[in-house]
Amino acid sequence: MSGSVLVHATDLGSLATLDARAWREEIANRLQDGMRAITFFGRTSGPTAILTCVLADSQYRLLILRTEIDPRQGYHELTTEFPSLQAFEREMHEQLGLHIAGHPWLKPIRYEGGAQGSMSAYPFYKIDGKEVHEVAVGPIHAGVIEPGSFRFMCEGEKVHHLEIQLGYQHRGVEKKLLQGDARRLGPLIETIAGDSSVAHAWAYCASIEALAGADLEAGADVFRAIALELERVAMHLSGMAGLSTDLGFLQGASTYGRLRTIAINSMMQLCGSRFGRSAVRPGGAGTRMSLAMTTELSGNVGLLQRDLAIINDRFASSMTVQHRLRGIGILSRNDAVQLGLVGMVARASGVRMDARQMTHQGIYKYVPPGSPILEEGDCRARAHIRIEEMKASLTWLKEVLARHPELLPKQASLGALPPNRLTVSIVEGWRGEVVHCLETGNAGELIHYKIQDPSLRNWFGLAIAVRGNEISDFPICNKSFDLSYCGNDL
Repeated sequence: MSGSVLVHATDLGSLATLDARAWREEIANRLQDGMRAITFFGRTSGPTAILTCVLADSQYRLLILRTEIDPRQGYHELTTEFPSLQAFEREMHEQLGLHIAGHPWLKPIRYEGGAQGSMSAYPFYKIDGKEVHEVAVGPIHAGVIEPGSFRFMCEGEKVHHLEIQLGYQHRGVEKKLLQGDARRLGPLIETIAGDSSVAHAWAYCASIEALAGADLEAGADVFRAIALELERVAMHLSGMAGLSTDLGFLQGASTYGRLRTIAINSMMQLCGSRFGRSAVRPGGAGTRMSLAMTTELSGNVGLLQRDLAIINDRFASSMTVQHRLRGIGILSRNDAVQLGLVGMVARASGVRMDARQMTHQGIYKYVPPGSPILEEGDCRARAHIRIEEMKASLTWLKEVLARHPELLPKQASLGALPPNRLTVSIVEGWRGEVVHCLETGNAGELIHYKIQDPSLRNWFGLAIAVRGNEISDFPICNKSFDLSYCGNDL
């Protein structure tokens, strides 16, 4: 059984390598026909660069397009016509020294390796004018927050342009993952983005199991899905508590924060960690669920449903809260599609996209999760998407726990990884698509590991959403997106 995660595995020998011109044209044609880029990355192989583009149609059927190219020669950019590729092309230029002719915004994503010493020289965009002033925020912030530099170009209080410089958390994660046994990377994978430990761990395990030919038991799949939905609920509660704090809505700040404790303590009952560490390991679940554990977890879900209904009603009926959120940080559906945004941010702008609903196997086939859509695309929509997603996840958990009072799966055996294979796995984390791509070499060794947190795609959406708003609204816009610095700074 392959489980509830979307996994695409292919033999590299059967994957055509196009010449650069044909490869670029094929990508452009597919995007024009309505497909979208899931991920776009490259690696060096001797003096050449191997570039891989993964596209998906509306049913999440994947197409992989590859080329091998001289980095000095490169290719002509695609970003101007397809803005959703901007971060990918910038990343490949930075990581591979790949020449991308004509790119309109070829700036560093993370300042890879030794280039980190040049971060202070980041070329921020400038706007001239007597009434224009510049506001710099970060990279060190006043609260408990990761480092990032925000540069606002304002006329009075109105923001004309925001540029976000990240990279201060860069840890070289992808290179570290090529060291040691590829089947034992779980503890490191869980640190990619600590608030998405389960999502990243499941994406990793799905790829490893597809490579190793592991026969995953149904119970392990159900356990993973339960952990993922608990993670979704916990992080939405955390986000709503933070947003309520920024709004001065103290009822929400205290109550959502209190309820988050119930969610993360439930996770601790499952696996011994409030953040889902060790919940998911290759070949099976990190632990098993007894009848007593299921009963207690069901009680916690019921408690969350009861108390959430009360505070959600207070949040929605507070005139002050709704006034501060409505019409702020609007991101249109067209902008969300053009920029390639994913997850709750995209769904709040009317984009129907959820990898869980495209799974036609595993637990999601039998108990499909709810995936609400709103059209307004403002801070209020992003807050209410989170409220509705919590409701949907708790309803899903209630039904699944009733169907599966005990989960006692056995560990599946993991064989050696086969040579010359490529896998792509997609997990719908609470922020959106978590994508892991693994490639093996001639001896079955791991030669490339590409990770994509949804934050990489959504940070530029925040910069666009802030335009035209007052600078005092930025904290609300920022929290409504709730993006990860370390998830971006791999």
